[in-house]
Amino acid sequence: MERLRAHLQETGYTVDGVRERLGDMAATALSREELVPALRATADLDPLAVLIRLWWLGADVPAKSLPAAVLDSGLVAADGDRARAEVHLQPWEDGYVVSDRKVRPGDPALRSDHVVGAGGASANLAQLVSRRHVERALDLGTGCGVQVLHLHGRAEEIVATDVNPRAVELARLSWALSGVNGVSARVGSMFEPVEDERFDLVVSNPPFVIAPEGALTYREVGGDDFCRDLVRHAPRHLNPGGQAHLLANWLHVEGEDWRERVGGWLGETGCDGWVVQRDVQDPAEYVELWLKDAAEQGTPAYAAHYDRWLEWFDERKVEGIGFGWITLRDTGSLDPVVRVEQLTHRVELPVGAYVDEVLDAIGAAHRLDDLEAVRLRTAAGLLDERTGLPGAEDPMKIVLRQTRGLLRTREVGTVEAALAGVCDGDLALGPLLNVIAELIDGDQVRAETLRPLIAEGFFTT
Repeated sequence: MERLRAHLQETGYTVDGVRERLGDMAATALSREELVPALRATADLDPLAVLIRLWWLGADVPAKSLPAAVLDSGLVAADGDRARAEVHLQPWEDGYVVSDRKVRPGDPALRSDHVVGAGGASANLAQLVSRRHVERALDLGTGCGVQVLHLHGRAEEIVATDVNPRAVELARLSWALSGVNGVSARVGSMFEPVEDERFDLVVSNPPFVIAPEGALTYREVGGDDFCRDLVRHAPRHLNPGGQAHLLANWLHVEGEDWRERVGGWLGETGCDGWVVQRDVQDPAEYVELWLKDAAEQGTPAYAAHYDRWLEWFDERKVEGIGFGWITLRDTGSLDPVVRVEQLTHRVELPVGAYVDEVLDAIGAAHRLDDLEAVRLRTAAGLLDERTGLPGAEDPMKIVLRQTRGLLRTREVGTVEAALAGVCDGDLALGPLLNVIAELIDGDQVRAETLRPLIAEGFFTT
């Protein structure tokens, strides 16, 4: 793999190199899985264009245009004067990811052990994971191995597992081409390969798609029980202070609050937890998304598969399907706290750069005993926005707006707004609130009512 890796880098087959070679229009079209602009942009078959067509677009190329480093890699099949890639090989940050060829309309049906490449979900998880350095990390359900590329350099020891032996095989190629050594790769389901082991960090982009058959190993597992079980079992494999970050889908069922459903998963773990719903789709939208993902649109089986999937949802009284993040932290507390919320607005990336602060805030708001004695500080970068009629003495509405992190907003009263203007950690909260109430001739605000603002990071301890 060293010769192939060197050729890829020398030719400029990198994220920036591919985008520059394609140009904005073709690169953007490619992100939508539209190939024609990219095929036109690479028609002159210069060395980089050949690699793009071969590895990314899945097109045949002249065998004579490929050097020995590519032809001898075992990842290309030559037939006469034409050559075709056996895998999809894409640049990813500072490395490369090897997966099965992308399935596109007209291609044969996916094999059950298909290994999907890195995409939006992979990027979402990588953005969520804490940036702190750890001794041991576990990538559960490694797939093509992309999360290991992100963990490399932040963990002294990395273990990667997958139920699909083919995934482990291709993941090893991803790591070799990316110069990542020493990963312990194991085959097995869930936590079986690491049954008696503990880690400082667990990450997982699991097969979260909720579908009736569970036919595609890389994405489908039936209902949302798999994600529930993953959450429940993760704490057994966390060291004290360890964290688990995973993506999940969950059902919105008639007559049931999704927050209680997912919060219940975490409530049994003994860990602090944070659940964020980033999107929710109705059943038809959801089915269409994942049938398109498997390139079933336009096939003879499309309508029947669509109908069967919706019928399966109807039988379970499913009204929607949520997608989001789940984070666990083993604090060792006898009084763990779980926060479940929906955040569909833009947030600052990467979340992993401040996820520890988010968890600290949730825990502090829950566990601080005597809030009146606490010395709070206003979060850095907090804005006070006021709206009202021109010339009016008092505003009709006051909103505190975060300019960092989760970029939350919250409408507050005049006392809370005044507190945000003077809260610098010098005075205890109780006396400070008394002074503010006297100065603005307002109602006394109890310190206890500020716990939500602490949990959401408007004030820090």
